[in-house]
Amino acid sequence: MARSRAKQYAIGVDYGTNSVRALVVDVSDGREVGTCVFNYPSGEHGILLDPKDPNLARQNPADYIEGFCRAVRGAVKAAAKTPGFQADHVIGLGVDTTGSTPLPVDRQGMPLALCSEFKKRLAAQAWLWKDHTSHAEAAEITQRARQSGVPYLAKCGGTYSSEWFWSKVLHCKRSDPKVFEAAYGWVELADFVPGFVTGNLSPETMPRGICAAGHKAMYNDQWGGLPSEEFLASIDPDLVEVRRRYAARAVPSDQKAGNLTAEVAAKVGLRPGIPVAVGNFDAHAGAVGAGIKPGTLVKIIGTSTCDMLVAPMDQALADIPGVCGIVPGSIIPRMYGLEAGQSAVGDIFNWFASRLAPRQYAAKGDAHANLTADAQKLKPGESGLLALDWNNGNRTILVDPLLTGLLVGQTLHTTAPEIYRALVEATAFGALTIIQRFEEYGVAVGEVVNCGGIAEKNPFVMQIYADVCNRPMKISRAAQTCALGAAIFGAVVGGAYPSAELAQKKMTGVKPKVYRPNKTAAAVYAELYALYRRLHDAFGLKNGSGDLYQVMKELIAIRDRVRGK
Repeated sequence: MARSRAKQYAIGVDYGTNSVRALVVDVSDGREVGTCVFNYPSGEHGILLDPKDPNLARQNPADYIEGFCRAVRGAVKAAAKTPGFQADHVIGLGVDTTGSTPLPVDRQGMPLALCSEFKKRLAAQAWLWKDHTSHAEAAEITQRARQSGVPYLAKCGGTYSSEWFWSKVLHCKRSDPKVFEAAYGWVELADFVPGFVTGNLSPETMPRGICAAGHKAMYNDQWGGLPSEEFLASIDPDLVEVRRRYAARAVPSDQKAGNLTAEVAAKVGLRPGIPVAVGNFDAHAGAVGAGIKPGTLVKIIGTSTCDMLVAPMDQALADIPGVCGIVPGSIIPRMYGLEAGQSAVGDIFNWFASRLAPRQYAAKGDAHANLTADAQKLKPGESGLLALDWNNGNRTILVDPLLTGLLVGQTLHTTAPEIYRALVEATAFGALTIIQRFEEYGVAVGEVVNCGGIAEKNPFVMQIYADVCNRPMKISRAAQTCALGAAIFGAVVGGAYPSAELAQKKMTGVKPKVYRPNKTAAAVYAELYALYRRLHDAFGLKNGSGDLYQVMKELIAIRDRVRGK
């Protein structure tokens, strides 16, 4: 009798905002066999803050290094409990991270923050994606690009963001010149981790992922890679050197960044030499792990959201204002990757539950669960409230970090559950705005697949999204979708599959449960959304100061009708 072939496994390492997770999966079907989470020990839930500047958010790079070793070792140990698993059967490893999260590094490619001289300087740390301190620099880059007539903004929605690479590097120079001068180069976290574990740390030659380069650093093969030296010099001559110390070519995640070093392999319990895929961002990996394909919008819902689509590269695709990038190969190699999103979703819910909700909701059990229990008893429109979901600025479609949250319709009888529901509804209205923007420019959205903690655990939120968007909401089969996407690229570079698409067919899927829109709720939300768009355009567009006189009156009319008055 022929001997059965030994099972093969891949590992996905997912760097989130507060923790890093490692996932071991069976490459034949994507089944999870081991996982481990390492919470970043530094700062507040892993984030270094400055009480004087609410826009600042940094992280300690030492947490990333320790996190890789602890999480991967723990996941391998957990997988060892699965019958038949052997660490020697792990064939590849992939990495995804938050982004844009650039790090200033020395000549050897190691983070400056690891040096004693810079250990306590916030500018020497990793500049987390949600750091908005560089909003002035982002506006300056946008203005210069528009005045110069260069095409660099065409593929990133027409506006450069404070969340992105060049604005953060420039702000470092202006806010802490000593750190900027000491930095030999700047690397994205998504590139640093694969570089560190494979020993390929030189900033000039470190494999750079097209995901980070294309969506956050204005890289595109159409204009020869990164923005030209001439353009960067027109903003600040010192940016030219940053460009020169950035690898000339960016590549997709089905390419190999290198092989696991013997030193790292010994720490995590794997054999040395395992292929490691080029890194990408968590949302893009999540889209892969959710089975993204043309016509499928994948929503990664967490502290913020990212909305991902892919489109064939042999079809014409318009430049879409307000999106976060249209980048060849950034999600699925050989397809355009399109990214949009909201700067805060789960963060908004957490803000209200932890800071403003009455004590009674946290006194017994989880505040979110208690607020949800009361909020889901309400009918759409019953509260008379309407909110804007801009508590951390607007990522898409307005691309403006200086926008703030808004709540309209409060009375002396307004309750905490009513506000909580209005905030959930606001994020759903923001999600619908993104869908409509894609479709306005000819990108069809045939289905929506959701993933992330909120999608996985919160039926209340998912039903509201289905009702507001008036479309079914599917949920990715994998609970750890981002880590699964990273593992899929690990399986590809490890030789289990010739392409990410073929790996997806075997390793991904959706759950049987589908949230379908309620016709009555959808009709009310269509009315509320029209009011939301009036607020959205009035406060979000430069020339959008429309007549808001009727908004409060219409909210009251909807409220009274729903209540049966």
